[in-house]
Amino acid sequence: MKTETLSKEAEKRLIDFFNHIIDPDDMAKILRQVNCILALAVMRQHETLQIGLTNFEDNYYWVNELAEILNPYLSEE
Repeated sequence: MKTETLSKEAEKRLIDFFNHIIDPDDMAKILRQVNCILALAVMRQHETLQIGLTNFEDNYYWVNELAEILNPYLSEE
């Protein structure tokens, strides 16, 4: 995992994206839906194969973390 900070340009593009293109709550919902669909597809296709699943699990985690930053749905009590 990288821990470098965003460049000012990347930060500016992200702010512009969430201020003018899509609402963070909507993006979080989209990320969760896509993550779920991809997880189901991978599990169905590779029920017995472990090749590449570790990488997929890591990616699933990070997409979920991004969704939580945009809209903390799972960490709400």
